[in-house]
Amino acid sequence: MKKLFKFILNTIPRPLLIRLSYLIRPVIAFLLKGKKYTDPIDGKSFSKFLPYGYGTQRNNVLSPSTLSLERHRLLWLYLQSETDFFTNKAKVLHFAPEQAFYKRFRKLKHLDYTTTDLNSPLADVKADICKLPFTTNEYDIIFCNHVLEHIPDDTKAMQEIYRVLKPGGMAILQIPQDLNREITYEDDSITDPKKRAEIFGQYDHMRIYGSDYFEKLRSIGFKVDEVDYTAILCREDVIKYCLAPGEILPVCYKP
Repeated sequence: MKKLFKFILNTIPRPLLIRLSYLIRPVIAFLLKGKKYTDPIDGKSFSKFLPYGYGTQRNNVLSPSTLSLERHRLLWLYLQSETDFFTNKAKVLHFAPEQAFYKRFRKLKHLDYTTTDLNSPLADVKADICKLPFTTNEYDIIFCNHVLEHIPDDTKAMQEIYRVLKPGGMAILQIPQDLNREITYEDDSITDPKKRAEIFGQYDHMRIYGSDYFEKLRSIGFKVDEVDYTAILCREDVIKYCLAPGEILPVCYKP
């Protein structure tokens, strides 16, 4: 199964993959019903989760029901327990909206919710993250998760996110990160997709972020909280929800 999923991820274009997943998901969820692991986003439980990864496959990480990964479930739990996202009115901008969140966020009547991306079929507004068509200080909350590693000029993208965020607003900017690496690594001379997947974790990633990512966000102007939310949860919940221990949530605020 791992080889099959790896082949699918590296062969089928992402927009088509999103559409196909709506057809396949109910069948897989039915076959894997159980009680060992739970997706906190919809509360459904399974005997196991699916493997996932463009390069190295990670076992037991992809929820059969919501198609959430570790980072999605971690963010959901954080928003649910540590913020007023699910109760207070807010104007929200969501880059490259994830299937696990898209319909659920859209149904929240207290949110003025806009999605944006260059390619996603789920996007309300097709836009370049480095040149956004939104006004300055427009949004209370911004989600931009696992996007910046795809952007050649990530500095400009961060500046644009900062520009359209309201003073006092919150932006959660998750990225794939190697916390054992002090300095972010990128090399434009590596053009072979297989080699890029091997080095950067995915064929279309521009870099692998190190622990200096948080300081880069601060240099843009953000106040950054480095939230290790798995350290707050009990070990049993980390295992039950199939989270990645030690994953950091970059919760950013515009002063």
